[in-house]
Amino acid sequence: MIKVHHLNNSRSHRIVWLLEELDIKYEIIKYQRDKITNLAPKELEDIHMLGKSPVITHNKKTIIESGVIVTYIIDKFAKEGFAPEITDKDYYQYLELIHYAEGSAITPFLLLLYTRLLGENSKPLQPRIQSEIKNHLGFLSNCLGSSNFFFRNQFSGIDIMLSFVLEAAQMSGSLESFSNLKEILQRYQDRSAYKKAIELGGKYLLGK
Repeated sequence: MIKVHHLNNSRSHRIVWLLEELDIKYEIIKYQRDKITNLAPKELEDIHMLGKSPVITHNKKTIIESGVIVTYIIDKFAKEGFAPEITDKDYYQYLELIHYAEGSAITPFLLLLYTRLLGENSKPLQPRIQSEIKNHLGFLSNCLGSSNFFFRNQFSGIDIMLSFVLEAAQMSGSLESFSNLKEILQRYQDRSAYKKAIELGGKYLLGK
């Protein structure tokens, strides 16, 4: 059975959500952020030396990184058709967006979060950060177009991965110019598996 080492109010919410979507049996092991620092507890370092979440354990494997975890779960447990085959012509487009979420898209939002701690000292960086945010959201808006979902117009691991980017965008007030991205984020949050993940994993406040 998969064990999800779940940190409250974190990206590991996506992993619980995916497992609920796929109707897979799993166990949640919960960890709470420090009330003062908001950091993960030291106990997570006993699972993996980086002490980060999400992390799963399965069949004596310990796996970190959201994109890899999502891919692993889908490869092992998803029904045929949920993800493309490696021989499909759009397979690498699928893989590109899976890794784009954490590899590029989230970066300007993390910079926005951290530079805000600098107060007035961050002002010289803000135009570039805002430009990058607009650039990435424009790209995602173009990728989505009028479709309901990002890949083959059906729900996939890409949607799981990109949800965090869109929630970060919502939190920063950056989604207002992208109506299709606002709509797809609401579509995610209305899914029963998404709501079940919150019920099981605890409050998830990002983007609210």
